[in-house]
Amino acid sequence: MAGKVIKLEIGTVYQKTINGSYYFRYQINGQRKAVSLKTKNQKEALKKAQELIPVVKSTTTEMISAHVKHARGLAKRQKSLPLKSAWEVYSKHPDRATPATVSEQGAYKSTWDEFIEFAGSDLEINDVTPDTAENFAQHLRNNDLAVDTHNRKVRRIKKVFEVLNDYYSENNPFSSKSLRRKEREEQEHMVRRMSFSQEQEQKLLEALEDSKYKVMNKPEIRIVYHLGMFTGQRLKDCVLLRWDKVDLNRKRIWVKQFKTGKEVTIPMAPKLFEVLKEAQEWKVDHYVCPNVAKRYNQLDKNGKNTGNNLVNIDVLRVIKWIGLEPSVEVPGRKKKVTVYGFHSLRHSFASHCAEAGVPKAVVLSILGANSEIVDKHYTHIGEEAQEKAIQSLFGNGNTISDREIINKALTFINGLKDKNDAVQEIENILQNNS
Repeated sequence: MAGKVIKLEIGTVYQKTINGSYYFRYQINGQRKAVSLKTKNQKEALKKAQELIPVVKSTTTEMISAHVKHARGLAKRQKSLPLKSAWEVYSKHPDRATPATVSEQGAYKSTWDEFIEFAGSDLEINDVTPDTAENFAQHLRNNDLAVDTHNRKVRRIKKVFEVLNDYYSENNPFSSKSLRRKEREEQEHMVRRMSFSQEQEQKLLEALEDSKYKVMNKPEIRIVYHLGMFTGQRLKDCVLLRWDKVDLNRKRIWVKQFKTGKEVTIPMAPKLFEVLKEAQEWKVDHYVCPNVAKRYNQLDKNGKNTGNNLVNIDVLRVIKWIGLEPSVEVPGRKKKVTVYGFHSLRHSFASHCAEAGVPKAVVLSILGANSEIVDKHYTHIGEEAQEKAIQSLFGNGNTISDREIINKALTFINGLKDKNDAVQEIENILQNNS
């Protein structure tokens, strides 16, 4: 027991945690019960407990029911909060969620508005039950959302209720794990991000040189593609690369990744060095790609970044030039799923490094630690080892052994009437292995 226990005529008053709310514990028909008194003030808690004692003394079902209603209604009578007013209270609360981006902050608000529209703005916070939450979760399931999107919406609303817990008397209605969906629900139609082959990457660069293809700020988009292709960095890191992070003399680039905050250093490939030297001709400010950076940093009236989507559309247009479709439709989802995008260059970088035998630790030092992409593309090393193990145990699937193949070849050669030098050499090799 964290706080002092105060004994009354019937039952006790106590705190579960230091500086927490007081509870009233008592027994009815041999069963121990406890209700929150919804106050941290000891004097107020004792007064409320004394008011409950006459109710507890009664043993009738009606009086017990009245007691339960009374206990549940304590907070509601003190703090009434309609759903339509809840966001204003939540948004000023010190324990509210503080997402890093304006976009995610807006997502919290839009998800809450979606819940209010479903549940009804006339309800109060204390009226929302686990059944309400379950019905809303089912509503989300019917909207053809991705599993991650569904679960993010549930987590956001759970957080709002968690912060506003002074306005309802029961447990958080969105706390049940059953409200969330499981990843395996999508395992039959999972679509993964594809990496570009070296031939496809070459086509991308050729298309960016071809004057028949048009895209806004094309010379700079070409630089952005080179950066993604030869450094494996994310789109934002490439678009917003600054000249003070580029050392042409040492042929090296420094990137402090926006997503992770990790700083990586990358040597320049010859092709990247060439295009960066060209880019110096348009140097007007601290950005390597000034016009694309300006477009990327565009904000709407609410401070939400909208330019990142515009630049991403420009990048996807280039991919379409070489005949690839960036997104595909997936059963059970309203939105298409991206399979080819700028991020595919990051996958390609890891794939090419793995194929060239570059140590995994070196690739991690370039792409950033804990990169799942690296793990994904380096699994082929383990796969090759597995294949060799199976072949060593069970053979390569041929029904004829190596010895039988050699004997058949020797029989064929011996049956030839004329043998040139090459055939004679093959016969010598086979006989030496017999």
